[in-house]
Amino acid sequence: MENLLYKNESYAIRGAIYDVHNHLGHGFLESVYQEALEKEFTLREIPFFPQLELNIKYKDYTLDKYFRVDFLCYGKIVVEIKSQKRTTTADQAQLLNYLKASGCSLGFLVNFGTYPKATIERMVFTPQAPNISEIRAISGETPQNTHPPNPRHPW
Repeated sequence: MENLLYKNESYAIRGAIYDVHNHLGHGFLESVYQEALEKEFTLREIPFFPQLELNIKYKDYTLDKYFRVDFLCYGKIVVEIKSQKRTTTADQAQLLNYLKASGCSLGFLVNFGTYPKATIERMVFTPQAPNISEIRAISGETPQNTHPPNPRHPW
């Protein structure tokens, strides 16, 4: 756990989340937890932007559509909150899209609707590295420690 991304910031955010849940419990609307978490982040002096609009880039264009994240903390951690029985793969995909759009590497999917405690799913996003053929095309060289292409799979 020594190499945990943004360890201290993560600890502070998680503490605020659990404190909100300890005081409110489960069953409220998401908007209630949103407001309470804003208060708790302020009390703990955690820098945050609530309901931040993230532009979506396509090539050199900024699209008219945008994402609205629940929180951007410390300018580098996305926090998305829910209040439902369980989170879904669609909720996880939503957080992943927020990470891609924001350029952030770390996000938390928080569900205040679970009993007996809130759940926090940690997601780390690393942009995909180019594949070997792209590297060869750019450099003209073959990277070391690679296997020859499989003849059955010409791509």
